[in-house]
Parts: sequence; structure tokens; C-alpha cells
Amino acid sequence: MQQEHENDNPQLISYNLLRQLIGLLGIVLPILLVVGAFYYGNCEIVQSSISDYYHTKMRNILVGVLCAVAFFMFTYKGYDIRDSIAGNLACIFAIGVAFFPTGVDTVSECAEQCIVYEDWIKTVHFTFAGLFFATLIYFSLILFPKSKASKNHLSNKKKKRNTIFHICGYVMISCIVLIALYFFYLQERFPELQHLDPVFWLESIALWAFGISWLTKGQLIFKDKD
Repeated sequence: MQQEHENDNPQLISYNLLRQLIGLLGIVLPILLVVGAFYYGNCEIVQSSISDYYHTKMRNILVGVLCAVAFFMFTYKGYDIRDSIAGNLACIFAIGVAFFPTGVDTVSECAEQCIVYEDWIKTVHFTFAGLFFATLIYFSLILFPKSKASKNHLSNKKKKRNTIFHICGYVMISCIVLIALYFFYLQERFPELQHLDPVFWLESIALWAFGISWLTKGQLIFKDKD
């Protein structure tokens, strides 16, 4: 009987650490932005989206974390060519999100400056963001649940990890769908929702799901026996 043993190869141990680092960055990013803006930017309100923190004193943190995720994704090879391709694409998309920032129309009390970009730059930003999350969903739903063992021969811990992967993947899908629904329908129909910062919180939940998925793949929880 073939079981999945991700710790058989010393190189794969470093892969687990890499996965954990990627997951940790996804989880801490929204927290860093909110807490950092509060303490260092005198920003007592949550911005409308993760991307809007580009215009605050947390710009370098936002770009730096995205670049770190991009670098880790580029170095991630996984088990076959699909992992490598997905990692390289995620790298490109993360860099695109970082270097094609969203513009703002008005200066909020937290913004250092108001940079109004042409519409095509904002379109590129949102396209890269959507593709980045699509790649993360592909990791969670398709690549992470893979195993050399047949479905009937999976270890109990592998089955539990697969459950987490699927939950995280569907949570990310739900967040992206709700964000699209907000922009294309709810924003105009229910303008009062803007005060609840739905995009920021949905993006944060999606990032936390992404982080949990990668931490689980790194076997921080439900770890196989060595």
C-alpha cells in the first residue's frame, strides 16, 4: 500500500517550510496593514480594500509582502510540472498586483498622497488580483489534494488535510464571487454597505483561507509521521 510521505526526502522538508512561510505571509498581511497603519500612520479606520493601503504609510509593507510571496512562489516547484507552472504564474500575478496599484479618487484621512491612475492601470491591477486568487484556488482544490496513494488508501491525516484544502478553496471562491457581486450590483444598490468595508474583509478572509491552506500543506497541522 502506497501512502503519501512528504517527509521522505530532505529536500521536501524545506518545501514544507517554504509552504508554511507562504501561508504565514498570507495570514499576517491584512493584520500588518491595519495595525501598522494605526500605529505608524495614525489611521483609525480600515481602508476600503487591501490595495488601498498602497496610498498609506504601509505602502512598502504591502509591496514588500507581495514581492516576498512572489519570490517564494517562484522558488516553489512541488511534485510535478503543474506545481511549477502554477507557482511561476502566481509569482507573475503577485508582482502585477504590487506594481500596477489601484488608484483612488479622493484623499482619505489615512492616505499620504492621492495617486489617480489611468483606468487601464486599475484594470490591470484587478485582473492580476483575480488571476492570483484563481491560481491560489487551483492550488487548494486541484494540486494540494493530490496523492500517490489511491483514494481508498489515504491516511486519516491526509484526508483531514484534503478537507481543509477544499474548504479553503471554496471559501476563496465565495469571497471572489461576493466581491464581484458587490462591485457590479450591491455597491450601487446599497451604498450604505461601503461603510462596512466589505471588500477589505472579503479579501482578508480569502487571504486567511489561502494562508491556512498553505500552512496545512506544509503540515503545520495534521502532520504525517516521519
